[in-house]
Amino acid sequence: MAEDVFKKLVAHCKEYGFVFQSSEIYDGLGAVYDYGQNGVELKNNIKKFWWDSMVMLHENVVGLDSAIFMHPTIWKASGHVDAFNDPLIDNKDSKKRYRADVLIEEQLAKIEAKIDKEITKAKKRFGDAFDEEQFRATNQRVLANQEKWDKLHSRFSKALNDNNLAELRQIIVDEEIACPVSGSRNWTEVRQFNLMFATEMGSTADGAMKIFLRPETAQGIFVNYLNVQKTGRMKLPFGIAQIGKAFRNEIVARQFIFRMREFEQMEMQFFVKPGTELDWFEKWKETRMSWHQSLDFGAENYRFHEHEKLAHYANAAVDVEYKFPFGFKEVEGIHSRTDFDLSQHQEYSGKRLQYYDPEINESYVPYVVETSIGVDRMFLQVLSASYHEEEVPDVNGKMDTRVVLKLPPQLAPVKMAVMPLVKKDGLPEKAREIIDSLKFDFNCMYDEKDSIGKRYRRMDAIGTPFCVTVDHQTTEDNTVTIRYRDSMEQERVDISKLSEIIAEEVSMKKLFAKLK
Repeated sequence: MAEDVFKKLVAHCKEYGFVFQSSEIYDGLGAVYDYGQNGVELKNNIKKFWWDSMVMLHENVVGLDSAIFMHPTIWKASGHVDAFNDPLIDNKDSKKRYRADVLIEEQLAKIEAKIDKEITKAKKRFGDAFDEEQFRATNQRVLANQEKWDKLHSRFSKALNDNNLAELRQIIVDEEIACPVSGSRNWTEVRQFNLMFATEMGSTADGAMKIFLRPETAQGIFVNYLNVQKTGRMKLPFGIAQIGKAFRNEIVARQFIFRMREFEQMEMQFFVKPGTELDWFEKWKETRMSWHQSLDFGAENYRFHEHEKLAHYANAAVDVEYKFPFGFKEVEGIHSRTDFDLSQHQEYSGKRLQYYDPEINESYVPYVVETSIGVDRMFLQVLSASYHEEEVPDVNGKMDTRVVLKLPPQLAPVKMAVMPLVKKDGLPEKAREIIDSLKFDFNCMYDEKDSIGKRYRRMDAIGTPFCVTVDHQTTEDNTVTIRYRDSMEQERVDISKLSEIIAEEVSMKKLFAKLK
């Protein structure tokens, strides 16, 4: 059922100008996508919401835009050259390649689903009298599945932390995990694969320097940390935020725009005094979860997921996961990166990257807490949460299905559509006049094609929160009908009131007010 919804969502993105397959007329390029006319507006609005909430609302966080091309030694210092790998396994029959850790995570999710199914059935059976905690502690099927999950989880975590590739393969064999394509369990050994794209910079083959397309935006912040600190006269703690493209040669790229080879990140590195990093880690966990939940997609659809294996640079790490149609998946990572990055760059570059703390009259390398969110995953999360199919009466009173994107008005690509009831009697001219008066404040659209009902449906499908209809009465008293997307209610208002009505709903201030 959920997979069907996801397929519909992917088709909806193409049909209504949100996301296109890159190079489609040449049969496409795998795991690379283009954002259409509505997609780019939604994406920009998501980025603005993140940027303003991070930089505008925190006086100790500033912005940066670093280059994609960077000196190759940066990636040696950061550990990416030696440690930026995925454990991959091939099925010999289907010739398909998979991430070994993802196959095991999906097996754990299947066991979780069995437990959830038992709980859902019990809830229906016992109603308000249902005690979930007691049921989890006493039901034999739940206990058996929980024991199975715990054993697998413990074994999986140890294999990851030990970097034991043979054990990862053995888990896949012991769990009888089959290839989704061939259905067979004929697996190769697990091996590591580096995810960085390499290219060359220079005019001749002999003189060219091997460089990498950045696999993350964080290193551009670290190598500029001292420039920002000194020129901005920043005192610890302070943060540097950046939005930018990153590139990873994902072998197992799937689930539409969830995992791509070219993607965009919104990252903030927060520099703190050593010893305070875990306190700040907890504060940023709360702050970031508040940001996600301010969109009103349901607190129950979010959760924190502790990492099975800490990255080489971290002493604490957690993911914010959202319940997509294909299950709970990461949308944001929050990491306590210690002083690893700055210490490494200090060693490899030979430049002092220490902060002089006037309060204690000492210099030290700051510790860092990172928040990192994928723009494309956030885009998919917003669309997944907003996509609804509803049974509603049409103009003749018959039931009809409408597809509506209940996007937060602040993120909607188009804020208002203006529609003349008919294409004559001066109504189109009046509609254009309204758009001209509001287009500098809001992204407006003019639509005169098809019946008014079809136009409403088209605007519902792209998530437009307001539709304004100009009719013959408008020419007499300067009033229009405004229709609200979610309720489909309509009211008559004076044209002079439109700006106020729309501004109140689409202002980012409404979202900011919910933030902790």
